[in-house]
Amino acid sequence: MDTAFSLTLITTGLAALVTSAGIFTIRRFEAWGQRNTSYFICFAAGVLISASFLHMIPKSFSMQSQAPVWLLAGFMGLHLFNRFVTAFVCEKDPSARDYVIGLIPMLGIGFHSFIDGFIYSISFSVSIFTGYLATVGMVLHEFPEGIITYLLLVRGGFRPGTAMTLAFLAAAATTPLGMLVSWPMVSSISEQTLGALLALSAGALVYVGATHLLPRAEQEHRKFSLVALAGGVLVAVVIVLSKA
Repeated sequence: MDTAFSLTLITTGLAALVTSAGIFTIRRFEAWGQRNTSYFICFAAGVLISASFLHMIPKSFSMQSQAPVWLLAGFMGLHLFNRFVTAFVCEKDPSARDYVIGLIPMLGIGFHSFIDGFIYSISFSVSIFTGYLATVGMVLHEFPEGIITYLLLVRGGFRPGTAMTLAFLAAAATTPLGMLVSWPMVSSISEQTLGALLALSAGALVYVGATHLLPRAEQEHRKFSLVALAGGVLVAVVIVLSKA
């Protein structure tokens, strides 16, 4: 368990570092970041979706008979949260609209990153391999997440320095925090409960990849976006097959 805790802490720190790198990159090399963000998004979506279907979902099904219910709950839970955020933005005072455009998505991304910390804890509690597989996809999607958070805050009217600070606190620092909060609970639960949480996490990952990352990339109609997506799928397949 000490080894699993150390690896989980290291990977959440890596996730925060990658998110910070995304924030720094878009701040210093904004033109380059905007040109290539869709490729990062597609690649990350390919890994997340494939890893969920090829390993995390089957693993949860073998541990928990009601895993399909939890899988649906994870997917629909994030969907409903996004609907809530959208409705909350629309109901805001028009005079505060500019700042809200940056703040509300920042809060939503912050919540998602906090839950990411739970997912790392759950995955490494199941097995080192499951944690490693989840880490590959999740770390890859942290880079564009940092970029997106920063850009939304800047477009909302925040100064670049303030946007960098807020983006780091919301998108980067929350992941290790979520891991530290969840680890004491996750490390002492039963296999049935762990399977349910793994299915819940897999549903969330599928939602992030299929409805959060891919649609954003498709809007840009980039020439090699399918290549980037296929590359992400291939990476997940190779990792899973290497374990078989």
